[in-house]
Amino acid sequence: MFSQAVRDNASDIHIEPYQNSLKIRQRLDGILYDMLSPPKHVQSALISRIKIMANLNIAEKRLPQDGRIELKVGNKDVDIRVSTLPTSFGERVVLRLLDKSSVLITLTELGMPDDRFIPFTEQIKAANGIVLVTGPTGSGKTTTLYAALTSINNTDINIITVEDPVEYRISGIGQVQVNPKINLTFASGLRSIVRQDPDVILIGEIRDTETAEIAIQSALTGHLVFSTLHTNDAASAITRLIDMGVEPFLLSSSINAILAQRLVRIICPHCKEAYTPDEEALLKLGITPETPIQQVYKGRGCAKCHHTGYKGRCGIFELLLMDHEMKHMILTTANANAIKEQAIKNGMITLRQDGAMKVLQGITTIEEVFRVSKE
Repeated sequence: MFSQAVRDNASDIHIEPYQNSLKIRQRLDGILYDMLSPPKHVQSALISRIKIMANLNIAEKRLPQDGRIELKVGNKDVDIRVSTLPTSFGERVVLRLLDKSSVLITLTELGMPDDRFIPFTEQIKAANGIVLVTGPTGSGKTTTLYAALTSINNTDINIITVEDPVEYRISGIGQVQVNPKINLTFASGLRSIVRQDPDVILIGEIRDTETAEIAIQSALTGHLVFSTLHTNDAASAITRLIDMGVEPFLLSSSINAILAQRLVRIICPHCKEAYTPDEEALLKLGITPETPIQQVYKGRGCAKCHHTGYKGRCGIFELLLMDHEMKHMILTTANANAIKEQAIKNGMITLRQDGAMKVLQGITTIEEVFRVSKE
């Protein structure tokens, strides 16, 4: 099971018990696919074996448990996070695979177009302020932030992170793992980090008011703060923070930029073929009949891409920059739509528009852009 998942580059394995069956699925490029269906009687042995490997209590079947396994599959060191959850037909296990040998990608490899790449690189080199990356779980926020940290990481600045969990180790950066059991939370970790004389602080996620307030205070006292938030687009990050109880004047003076992102699957290069899409779908994407269209592609599906028509993923990005108008707007309104409209007037390219560009460049399909971006 593990070797197949590593070979297919899966990100998660789900082991799901049902009344008369056991199902194992794996997540490839963000979509779940069936992997195996072993007989039901294997269930308890398989789950106990995984729990032993993860140093969990195999006698405790009524409570959720978390652990980790370190494995060598072939010549790869794989770090596996294990989560068990009791259901009515037995324990359900989800394994998140992190390939330690995989190299962290650089900022240039994220696939960010120059009109957003250049201002984003300027913002991550700022002396102070907050740079937020937003999007749902599994949209590559951490990868983007790690790429940003790696690009500014050198001997003359001190970078400290507080994360849950630390996914990749980066040399030259102090990384703190959150541990709620001993009361080491994002907020308490942050308080101690500020005394460590950092220049750049990475907070894994802003989950509560306390963390948000300390992050903003750190930004206002001359630190550069990176963090993530779960919101649908860049503008709603501001309203989310105001909902958390942060004062609008603090936001307008501390936030430098908000980057919203999603991952779209890339059309498999081996079975890519051109086709004529229907006009309605193109209009929905914002591609009018006047737009010069070279060609729109989709994947036919072949053995190389598990007959999905897709291989690998790349990001689509929406970058909201703070200027005087934007700051004034935040002070006067908490309406995400109004903030978004103002940002578009100022030249912000939305997620869907970036997706449309990637469709026209033959990188991804119309369906993928609709799947990940809601307008």
